[in-house]
Amino acid sequence: MATSSPTVLKWWIALELTKLRERAGLSRQQVASHLQCALSTVRHVETGRNLPRPLELREMLSLYGIPERVEQFTELLNSAKRGRDWFEAFTGAAPAWFDLFLGLESSAAQIESYDALVVPGLFQTAAYAEAVIRAGDPELSDAEVSRRIELRLARQDVLTRAPDQPTVWSVLDESVLHRSIGDTAAMREQLTHLVNLTQLPTVTIQVLPMATGPHVGINGTFIMFEFPDLTGNPTVAYTDGMIQGDYYERPEQLRRYRNALTHLHIAAAKPAESVAMITQRAQEPS
Repeated sequence: MATSSPTVLKWWIALELTKLRERAGLSRQQVASHLQCALSTVRHVETGRNLPRPLELREMLSLYGIPERVEQFTELLNSAKRGRDWFEAFTGAAPAWFDLFLGLESSAAQIESYDALVVPGLFQTAAYAEAVIRAGDPELSDAEVSRRIELRLARQDVLTRAPDQPTVWSVLDESVLHRSIGDTAAMREQLTHLVNLTQLPTVTIQVLPMATGPHVGINGTFIMFEFPDLTGNPTVAYTDGMIQGDYYERPEQLRRYRNALTHLHIAAAKPAESVAMITQRAQEPS
């Protein structure tokens, strides 16, 4: 398995154990009764708050009728306990709830997104990122802003990571190209950077023209992460919020986001046309 992020492994263990319990037609209370533990113990495992203990894991998998997967889960459990996430060096630069996002982003094989307000973090230049961060939280100190910029730029290493960089497909609302973030030089630098990024074989950017009018993405921006190297090919959708982000993992939820992305890809300008639009905007006088 390619991913080594303990945060992602912990998320997958929680997600997979929940799916297996539901598939077996059991409630959390029934599992707790079988394990002779508190209901909160099962809840904390399934929400990713805690990892199961080896004996609990063995009993759960036996109860779910798949004792043959004990070895696989045990290996992942040990990896989750031993591993270290790259972003531990940036502890405090972002709220703790954002750790899962950082782990998902750095481990995903495919990242797809729709953005209607600003350029996504993976594509931001330092000057553009500073303007976005300061606007988002004016009370941050200069030191905190600098730390967040460092984290944002460090995230972008995934775009050129060898040999397993993810496929990144981004749809940008055309308004993003016209919304002034920072000064004129910073905005021009950001737009030029977007054009340069499209030269990477794993990066695709489409622009959704404002002339298209209302569309499925009008309900808000989102990101989808896919992990084909993990059993079950799990996918998660993420949306930003004022206080914190939300993660969506259930099939019916993911189906809606997947359908939205499909419609956005069709409605947006083709990649080559999109690059031309970005280039033209970058060359326009201030």
